[in-house]
Amino acid sequence: MGNKRVKKAVIAGISLAQFEEALSKYAGSDARKLEIEAKQEVEVNKIRSKYAEELSYLTQQMDTSLEVLQTYCTEQKEVLFVKRKTLKTVYGSLGFRLGTPKLKTLRGNTWAMVLERLKEKLPDYVRTSEEPAKDLLLADREKEGVAGNLRDIGLQVVQDETFFVEMKREAVTA
Repeated sequence: MGNKRVKKAVIAGISLAQFEEALSKYAGSDARKLEIEAKQEVEVNKIRSKYAEELSYLTQQMDTSLEVLQTYCTEQKEVLFVKRKTLKTVYGSLGFRLGTPKLKTLRGNTWAMVLERLKEKLPDYVRTSEEPAKDLLLADREKEGVAGNLRDIGLQVVQDETFFVEMKREAVTA
């Protein structure tokens, strides 16, 4: 299913009988849905267990083969990968890829030590981040000094209200 937008018609003037009928249908559908999902799970588990042993064997065989392939290619790297990083075979391609560049501290250095040296030698590469401490504002929203200033700084605390239905599933029969 795609992300299809569904518009709900606004309903007004519902009678108690209509409310109870809708609740009954909702509960019955919920119970039947759970029953079908449970049956699906049983069937899916049967299929999984039917193939589990063979899949485990194949995974183990692939892992062992991959280890042999990687070891051979690493040992023969100077011969097999002179012009290209990929070796094409009748079964597919294999080779070496460079990962995304990343920074790593030299032995004996920590990021804190690097930061201090950056401030001294390459200050343009030190990031200073200012942002509202939203979590603290929410936590302290009822404190005297905060509550009175929220509106002045352009903020309000809002809580969206959503409608829900929670079924007592053990009490519902289809």
